[in-house]
Amino acid sequence: MQQQFYYEDVEVGAEVPPVEKDPTTQQLVKYAGASGDFYQIHYDKDYAQANGLAGVIIHGALKNAFLGQLATDFAGEHGRLRKLSVQYRGMDQPGEKLIAKGRVSRKAVEGGEHIVECEIWLENTKGDKNTTGTAVIVLPARPG
Repeated sequence: MQQQFYYEDVEVGAEVPPVEKDPTTQQLVKYAGASGDFYQIHYDKDYAQANGLAGVIIHGALKNAFLGQLATDFAGEHGRLRKLSVQYRGMDQPGEKLIAKGRVSRKAVEGGEHIVECEIWLENTKGDKNTTGTAVIVLPARPG
């Protein structure tokens, strides 16, 4: 069972617990089937290279999903993800570990909800942040 974070216990500047991902070409093929995104640059190495890429690349929407997992894991069972926004700034390839990371950038109580905004990003093994964004999370208030 994952830890439940509460609004009162989270501080601006605090790190969101990271989520490690090890995407494989098999995962990309499965994702293509599930999402309907069959663009060959995501599973056909020869096609990707013929189009100027070093090899197949990870679907942008899959990288978005990795960051969504980071945010929903942080929200926990009693919180919720209100908004997720990402930008694709570079390409990542399967076979290279990606780490979803985040940092609390703002806290507020709005309309009775306890809002936590986070800067989020995926970092590859070289330290590149090829996918960045923000998450707006509603956390529960600590009981009592």
